[in-house]
Amino acid sequence: MSYLVAVPEMLASAALDLDNIGSTITAANAAAAAPTTAVLAAGADEISAAVAALFTGHAQAYQWLGAQAGAFHSHFIQALTGSGSAYAGAEAANASPLQTAAQELLAVINTPTQTLLGRPLIGNGADGAPGQAGGDGGLLFGNGGNGGNGGNGGTSTTAGVAGGAGGAAGLIGNGGGGGAGALGGNGGAGGWLFGQGGAGGNGGTATLAGGAGGAGGVGGSAGLWGTGGAGGNGGFGALNLAGDGGAGAGGGDGGRGGWLYGNGGTGGTGGTGGTGGIGGIGLQGASVGDGGAGGGTGLWGTGGAGGNGGTGGIGLDGVAGHIGGGNAGNAGNGGTGGSGGLLIGNGGDGGHGGTGGGGRGINGGDGGHGGDGGTGGAAGSAGLLSGDGGTGGHGGAGFGGGNGSDSPQGGQGGNAGVAGNGGAGGSAAMLFGNGGAGGNGGSGRGGGHGGNSTASVPGGIGGDAGAGGTGGSAGKSGLLFGAGGAGGQGGSGGTGGDGGNNIIGANVGGDGGAGGAGGLGGNGTDGGWLSGNGGDGGAGGQGGEGGHGGSPGGFDGKSGVGGDGGDGGNAQIIGNGGNGGNGGNGGNGSTDGEGGQGGAAGLLFGQPGSMGT
Repeated sequence: MSYLVAVPEMLASAALDLDNIGSTITAANAAAAAPTTAVLAAGADEISAAVAALFTGHAQAYQWLGAQAGAFHSHFIQALTGSGSAYAGAEAANASPLQTAAQELLAVINTPTQTLLGRPLIGNGADGAPGQAGGDGGLLFGNGGNGGNGGNGGTSTTAGVAGGAGGAAGLIGNGGGGGAGALGGNGGAGGWLFGQGGAGGNGGTATLAGGAGGAGGVGGSAGLWGTGGAGGNGGFGALNLAGDGGAGAGGGDGGRGGWLYGNGGTGGTGGTGGTGGIGGIGLQGASVGDGGAGGGTGLWGTGGAGGNGGTGGIGLDGVAGHIGGGNAGNAGNGGTGGSGGLLIGNGGDGGHGGTGGGGRGINGGDGGHGGDGGTGGAAGSAGLLSGDGGTGGHGGAGFGGGNGSDSPQGGQGGNAGVAGNGGAGGSAAMLFGNGGAGGNGGSGRGGGHGGNSTASVPGGIGGDAGAGGTGGSAGKSGLLFGAGGAGGQGGSGGTGGDGGNNIIGANVGGDGGAGGAGGLGGNGTDGGWLSGNGGDGGAGGQGGEGGHGGSPGGFDGKSGVGGDGGDGGNAQIIGNGGNGGNGGNGGNGSTDGEGGQGGAAGLLFGQPGSMGT
C-alpha cells in the first residue's frame, strides 16, 4: 500500500510559482507577436514574398499554440490551487476531532493514577508559580516542571522569596530546573530509567546593605542512565556604604550521574562578595562563597567539575586623616571535582580559586590589605577499574595591596594578599589510569606603594608583596598501569611596594616593601607498579623583587626567595622516572630555589629522571 503525503502550504506555493512562470511566458509571446507575424518581404519578386509568408505563417502558428498552452496552464493552476484548498479544509475538519480524541484518551490513561497517586501516568509537570516547586512529570513518561523564580534575582515582586525546586521526572524524562531566587531552588531528579537531572537555580543578589547573597541550588540527580544537573551559582553580596560588605554565597553542588552510566553535574560558581563602605575608616569587603562540588557518578561515567570560587569584595577608601582604606575580602575556594564511576570513569577537575579583592586609602590613609586568593579545589578520583584522575584547580591570585595616600605623613602601602595554593590532582583508578596533575599555585601580587610625605617626616612604607601559592600535589597512578601525575607549578611572588618620597627633602623617604617568596612546586607521583612513568615535579615559583626605597635615603625592600622545585615520581618495573622541577629564581640579592630530585628508573627498563636546576 502506498501513502500520499500532501502539504497544503507547499501546494499553494507551487501554484503561485507556476502562475508567475506563465505570466512571464505570456508577456514574452505578446512582445514577439508584432515583429514575427507580419514579416515584410525582402523584395518585390515572388520568392521574397513566399519566404516572408512562410515565416509569418510559422509565427502565427506559434501564437496559436501559445494561446492553447496558456489556457491549459491556467486550468492546471486552478486545479492545483483547488486541491491545496481541499487538503487544507480536510485537515481543518479532522484536526479538532483528532485533538479531542487524543486528549480524551490521555485523560482515560491519566485519571486513575492522578486520583490514586496525585500524579499523571504520561505528561510533563507544570511550571511552578513564583517561588513554588514545579510539578512532577508523568510516572511513565514526562519531564518535571521548572521551579518558579523567587525574589532577589527571580521574577517575583516579593523580596526574599526562594526559588522553587524543579519537579522530578518519572520513569523516563528530565528533571525540572530549580528557580532563581533569594536561595536558588534545587533541580529536580531525572527519570528512574533515563533522563538528566535538572539544573539548580542561581542564588539571588542581596538587596539590603551588607546583606549576604543567596546560595545556589543543588543540581538534580540522574536515575539509572543520565547526567546530573549543574549546581546553581551563588549570589552576590551587597554593597554597604557604612559597614562591611555582604558575603557572597556558595555555588550549589552538581547532581549525581546515573547509577549505571552518566556524568556528574558541574558545581556552581561561588558568588562575589559585596563592597565595603566609605567611613571614618574604610570598612572591609566581604569574603565570598566557595565553588560547589562536582557531582559523583555511578558505575560508569566522569565526575563533574567543581565550581570556581568567587572573587573577594573590595574594601573602599578611608577618608579620615591617618585612617586607611578597608581590607579586601578573601576569595572563595574552588569546589572539589566529583569522583568517577565506581568501575570506569575519570575524576572531575577541581574548580579554580577566586581572586582576592583590593582597597586603597585616601586623604593620608594607609592602603588596605589585599584579599587572599582562594585555594584550588581538589580533583575527583577515578573509578575502581579504569580511569584517569582529574586535574586539581589552580589557586587564585591574591589582590595587590592598596596605595597609601600623600599627606603630611604619607600613608603606608597595604600588604598584598596571599595567593591560593593549587588543588591536589585526583588519584587514578585502582588498576589502570593516569594520576591527575596538581593545580598551579596562584601568583602573589605587589604590595601597595607608600604615600609621599609633604612634611618633615619620612615617607610612607611600601607594602609587602604576597607570596606565591604552592603547587598542588599530583594524583596517584593506577596500581598496575599508568603514569604518575605531574605536580603543580608554584606561583610567583609579587613585587614589594615602593616607599613614598619625602617631597620637601627634610627627611628620608619610606622603605620599600619586601618581595613575595615564590611558591613551592608540587611533587610528582610514582608510576604504576608494572608499567608507567613517574610524574614530573612542578617548578618552583620565582621570588618577587623588593620595592624601591623612597627618595631621599629610603632603603630598598628585601627580595623574595625562589620556591623549591618538586621531586619527580619514581617508576616501578618499567618506565622512566619523572624529572625534578626547577627551582624558582630569587629576586635580586636573594636566594634561588633548589631543584627537585629526579625520580628513579624502572627496575627492568627506563631512564631516571633529571634533577631540576
